[in-house]
Amino acid sequence: MWTESSVSRRSFLSSAYGIGGIALASLLRDQGLLANPALAGGLPQHFDLTPKPAHGFGQAKAMISMFMQGGPSHIDMFEPKPELMKLDGKDFPGEIKYDDAAGASREVMGPQWKFKPRGKSGIEMSDLIPYMGSIADEMTLIRSMHTGVNNHGQSIYALLNGQVVGGRPTLGSWITYGLGSDNQDLPAYVALTDPRGLPVLGVDNFSNGWLPSVYQGTVVRSKEPRILNLDPPMSLKGEAQSRYLNFVQRLNREHADSRPGESDLEARIQSFELAARMQTAAKEALDITHESEATKKLYGLDKPATEEFGKRCLIARRLVERGVRFVSIFTGNQTWDHHSSILTSLPKACEQVDQPAAALVLDLKQRGLLDSTVVHWGGEMGRLPVIQNRAGAKDRTTVGRDHNTYGFSMWVAGGGFKEGYAHGATDEFGHHAVEKVVNHYDYHATLLHLFGLNPKKLTYKRNGTEQVLVENPAARVVSELLA
Repeated sequence: MWTESSVSRRSFLSSAYGIGGIALASLLRDQGLLANPALAGGLPQHFDLTPKPAHGFGQAKAMISMFMQGGPSHIDMFEPKPELMKLDGKDFPGEIKYDDAAGASREVMGPQWKFKPRGKSGIEMSDLIPYMGSIADEMTLIRSMHTGVNNHGQSIYALLNGQVVGGRPTLGSWITYGLGSDNQDLPAYVALTDPRGLPVLGVDNFSNGWLPSVYQGTVVRSKEPRILNLDPPMSLKGEAQSRYLNFVQRLNREHADSRPGESDLEARIQSFELAARMQTAAKEALDITHESEATKKLYGLDKPATEEFGKRCLIARRLVERGVRFVSIFTGNQTWDHHSSILTSLPKACEQVDQPAAALVLDLKQRGLLDSTVVHWGGEMGRLPVIQNRAGAKDRTTVGRDHNTYGFSMWVAGGGFKEGYAHGATDEFGHHAVEKVVNHYDYHATLLHLFGLNPKKLTYKRNGTEQVLVENPAARVVSELLA
């Protein structure tokens, strides 16, 4: 028992049991990380980002996902529809599922840009995306994607976490949970966000859900400082910071050791420790000034339209080159949601990403990284084959296309996917996927397979139930997509 004679007020306030300990306890209580004896049970679990063995052979070691939030028009970019050209301006001949009935019409609008075969594979793509067309022989173009939930949020959830509801871990969190990371000085999972803002659903796009927080995506901003609060204040630089961090680490470890099984607490401590290591490693990885001028030009850094997205694609390559497991590159909120003025807004959106996206694939290939890195490009939906929002105009300057999650396109490259291959098709109108359909859960099962992860074995026990990314029993590995 302490007495007034055994400890001074100054020594009490400066001890680990004084104000610092009270502040730590308050912080942990506010964040819900204090141990709860009533919920205790089972063996303590330890979660970290050290490399872990896959369930089997997997060619893919990393993934870069370029997520085009809003819904790129597959009809105008990736899947030519001659029948629509014949029907252009006429009434749609069948049933159609609108999302925004108020602005809907039945007037068919065929593809507004010309298609032509690309590369030796002859995959047809439109003149909107000449750079992506130039890498046709490197990609698998999936023309039969399907989620069937006709709004942005639900379809984003389906493609990123496997269900149409939030609160679940995203694909990047599952893969880093299953495999860890090859670089302990950088985050395993990075989200490169758009300067125009976060996409629909915000941070849910890179959430760890109910997995331990060590598996959440770390945001890297589009401008400096790319990671906030990474630099210490002047008073803590150098040896002072080292001593301070060692002291805090010792207190944290003692606190954690007395509370076995508190996985969120353990993950939070690891995040603090990673942040300290990142002060040097992250700055080097995010610094593109030493890249060659040829590389910068390849990504379009010399052009105002492509500079920003090109920088993020180049940073993504640098991150996977240094052992980061999963990188998501997001476009801004509704960048591709062209309900109106599609004749001007779609070309603008394509111009911003076309060259950098193709450059990423070419750069990875020339560095010997494409075989082990999955590259993904696509959004949560496509568009309908009929006009929306004519608003009385005689011409088509104001019109757009409504949502379509029943059939749309995206492409993947590297990591074990086929080269120069177009898979599946929608109907002659581009509305419904009808040939070799790939559902979101099939896509996830295929990706996990390429990483050597068994969807049934990649589990996390939550409230006594084994949770998985791929829940639909009909999910299959789409072997036709694999090299």
